[in-house]
Amino acid sequence: MSTGPRIALIHATPVAIEPILQAFKELWPEAEPVSVLDDSLSVDRAKASDITPAINQRIIALAEYGYSLGAKAILFTCSAFGPAIEAAGRAVPVPVLKPNEAMFEEALGHGERLGMVATFGPSIATMEAEFAEEARRLRPAARLSTRLATEAMAALRAGDAETHNRLVAREARALGQVDALMLAHFSTSRALRACREAASVPVLSSPEAAIRKVRKMVGA
Repeated sequence: MSTGPRIALIHATPVAIEPILQAFKELWPEAEPVSVLDDSLSVDRAKASDITPAINQRIIALAEYGYSLGAKAILFTCSAFGPAIEAAGRAVPVPVLKPNEAMFEEALGHGERLGMVATFGPSIATMEAEFAEEARRLRPAARLSTRLATEAMAALRAGDAETHNRLVAREARALGQVDALMLAHFSTSRALRACREAASVPVLSSPEAAIRKVRKMVGA
């Protein structure tokens, strides 16, 4: 049985679950991650041009539910809901992490020219805004280049992880010279090995960085 703190993981798509659970096994096996899934969130977010009040309230409700499970921290694993997750963080008395905040912090430690590969188009605007906010705080001269692997998510949802990884690695190479490369989503971390083979710079993934940060936040 787990001897560490319970961490609530809030998912908006099933493809985010396996990467973060695997990262917990490798980086923090003592913790007790528990998953809460609402896969209609990613569907509804893709239909909307922005985060609607209804989606915002659903994100807050999910955080409150995660807290009710006895979680010492809450980690959202879908990168398209940044402002709503910030609101959720104000609603519960435990740390609430956005999926990519830890990865952005780590990437900004590597330099000013940073690249990111995404596979879910509706998330890019909020992610780039979150990156700009972190950059203003940590490295104001930093600039982000983003590429979208347009067919990768469809391949992954169809069970073809190999094609997903190949398409993500192709976009990683297309970014050109950067100081570090980020894989935008928890699901994209499946392509970590392929991208590290394709790139000569550090490649960062959201699950690994998030676990390192949440572990510090709960004092484990």
